[in-house]
Amino acid sequence: MTDAVAEPYQEITFDARGEVNERQRDRLARLEVTDLVMFAHGWNSRRSVATRMYERFYAPFPGLLADSTGVRLGYAGVVWPSMRFADEPVPDFGRSLAAAPTEPGLDQQTREALVGAFPGCEGIVERLGELLTQRPEEPAAFEEFGALVRRLTEGGAGGGGGSTAARASDGGTQPEPASASDEEPVPGEEPAADEPLMLRDDTLTVCQGFAAALTEADAEPGARSLALGGGLKKAWNGAKELLRQATYFEMKRRAGTVGRLGLGPVLGQLARSSPSVRVHLVGHSQGARLVAFALRGLPDGVRNVKSVTLLQGAFSHYAFAERLPHARGRGGALRGAQRRVDGPVVACHSRHDSALGVIYPLASRLAGDSAGLAGLGSRWGAVGFDGIKAVPGTVGLTLARALTDGVPGAGCVNVDAAAVVRRGGAPSGAHSDILHPELARMVLAAGRLTG
Repeated sequence: MTDAVAEPYQEITFDARGEVNERQRDRLARLEVTDLVMFAHGWNSRRSVATRMYERFYAPFPGLLADSTGVRLGYAGVVWPSMRFADEPVPDFGRSLAAAPTEPGLDQQTREALVGAFPGCEGIVERLGELLTQRPEEPAAFEEFGALVRRLTEGGAGGGGGSTAARASDGGTQPEPASASDEEPVPGEEPAADEPLMLRDDTLTVCQGFAAALTEADAEPGARSLALGGGLKKAWNGAKELLRQATYFEMKRRAGTVGRLGLGPVLGQLARSSPSVRVHLVGHSQGARLVAFALRGLPDGVRNVKSVTLLQGAFSHYAFAERLPHARGRGGALRGAQRRVDGPVVACHSRHDSALGVIYPLASRLAGDSAGLAGLGSRWGAVGFDGIKAVPGTVGLTLARALTDGVPGAGCVNVDAAAVVRRGGAPSGAHSDILHPELARMVLAAGRLTG
């Protein structure tokens, strides 16, 4: 990061199984700072894009800290192997790096990203692209498409998803199968199959559901509908969304693995090597899931995480719940994890995020429940759309009030950021509209780094 405004800066890279670049980890421990902000990106296909996003997000920090006494702030960028389709925007980079025009098939950049995420699957990706371009009006073609997507994801996203990320860690985390679920397993039962039901149900029906959801995401307010009509040609729009969501199901699983088996133990090591350094975690989209699951990977007794800020988090709004409203004997996969933070867990959310408000609930339902496509309800909501749910004592604030009055010193806090997180077109809406100085100020407020 040669021209960075915010220094000192250190990237820290993880592979799909959570293995860390040890030289980067050791350099991180040598930073002479009092506080360290660590940001994990979400949708991304290239390290250079992640680095540029970190430069832009961190740029306001030195000026905002100008009057802070005794704070020497360091910056880290977490780089992990995720995946972005080329028709999705990256955070607010302008037209040169914005979403590519939607194409009937798979553009070359997306093909390359898929091959990178699923090594050895070039032939499958090629055939998926052919079907999406040709758009045959035959149910058998959808059956073939679904079978190809299943074969693509069975490889485990390059070793990170769909497999058992079983390894011992220095932080004492016990190995267990990686999971994309944000709910605890049913007590006394084996975990459900980790292949989403969207890949086991009738592919044509699933594609029609996604096509209807895409129409809703692009509709004017008040004109939304989940009607399934439109014929088989239109269903191919949903087929591309099925491929996207199946891919992101693997990335969601990977984010949890990297957080729990990678970042969490690294934070434990940092607590031993630099016990006075206060850590402030930030994550966008699936990167928010990564930093949240890092709390599960913290060794017992480690208290160096002083704040967590979730920007448009792409995981369940019930993840921190002690009891799930739809299953009272179970909790969220992160229940109680907020108590591992010596400070607040702040969830910034926006109603303008159609990726999380429309597509995410349908994809979540189709990942775990085939009972139907309509009537999605609140069970399938995302923390980045309407905040943390079912956690007693959670405080709700507007962004303006949080920046004026501050946030509580502990517990879960929902911050409505729709006043700034508001720009973006279909299919993701404002999901990537996060490069705002107000959100930088929010991170500093959560960490109690400014007066």
